[in-house]
Amino acid sequence: QVQLVESGGGLVQAGGSLRLSCAASGRTFNRYAMGWFRQAPGKERDFVAAISWSGVSTYYADSVRGRFTISRDNAKNTVYLQMNSLKPEDTAVYFCAAVRVTGTRVVRTTEEYDYWGQGTQVTVSS
Repeated sequence: QVQLVESGGGLVQAGGSLRLSCAASGRTFNRYAMGWFRQAPGKERDFVAAISWSGVSTYYADSVRGRFTISRDNAKNTVYLQMNSLKPEDTAVYFCAAVRVTGTRVVRTTEEYDYWGQGTQVTVSS
């Protein structure tokens, strides 16, 4: 069982930056692929970024590539999402997710993830 707790959301002006954190419980964090998703009001939950258990492999949605960076610190059981050059369309609730994997693949679909955090609100004003 893994519990995930996100933090770092807030209100920021367009062009600004935020760093989200996701702290995970459990002793085998380094065997879990991690991902970030977001959900705007009235919309489906969309993939944002994913990282392999080792941190070597990452993948981004086209809408955030070049602006967002996913990283992890397995010693701290934490995954991060650095968000730069934020736009109003980035406004959403951001969720982190975890799934135990073999190998170093990244996981990009909601259906494959087993554990989810409660979400943290990010609001970007124009």
